[in-house]
Amino acid sequence: MGRNKEFDTTVVLRKAMEVFGHYGYEGTSLQILLDGLGIARQSLYDTYGTKKDLFISAVKHYTNEKSAALLARLDRPGSVKAAIADIFREIAAALKDEARRKECFILHSAIDQVPHVPEIATFFEQDASRLEEAFYQALVRAYEQGELSGRHGDLRALARYLNHSRYSLTQAAKLTSDPKVLDDIVKVTLSALDS
Repeated sequence: MGRNKEFDTTVVLRKAMEVFGHYGYEGTSLQILLDGLGIARQSLYDTYGTKKDLFISAVKHYTNEKSAALLARLDRPGSVKAAIADIFREIAAALKDEARRKECFILHSAIDQVPHVPEIATFFEQDASRLEEAFYQALVRAYEQGELSGRHGDLRALARYLNHSRYSLTQAAKLTSDPKVLDDIVKVTLSALDS
């Protein structure tokens, strides 16, 4: 009979998001990873497989968690513009919080691996399509509710812009320590919804 795991796999995935977010996939040695996770090498292999397998699991966990929250927010009744504003302000708040931003930076490592890891490329493509569609459906609802004017003719393009703007905030947070930069990006992004 096998031994029970002596650690919470979800907690380990969260720690992995921080470690990979801080050092990047390439910069994370096995020893750095084990130290950051607080588990033994054999436990890593037995539970997650290789470093690459753990990385993919952590990326998927992070992305699915964030995407689910975004989808739920967009699906709530009420003002779509307010929901989108809340989404972008929450992203900026997370990126300004030192502890939370370490997890967010796993996206950089993941995007860097897209050309080399087909599984990550496929996963991001599917997630982007799902979120773009969610933004689009929300924008259609906003138009029907009178929140958007006729000048917003191509709602699909606007949905694509909003979805990719989310990713750009993480890039900006990597390049500056000035929180006003993030606030300015959010402000200008949200201005695309103005009538």
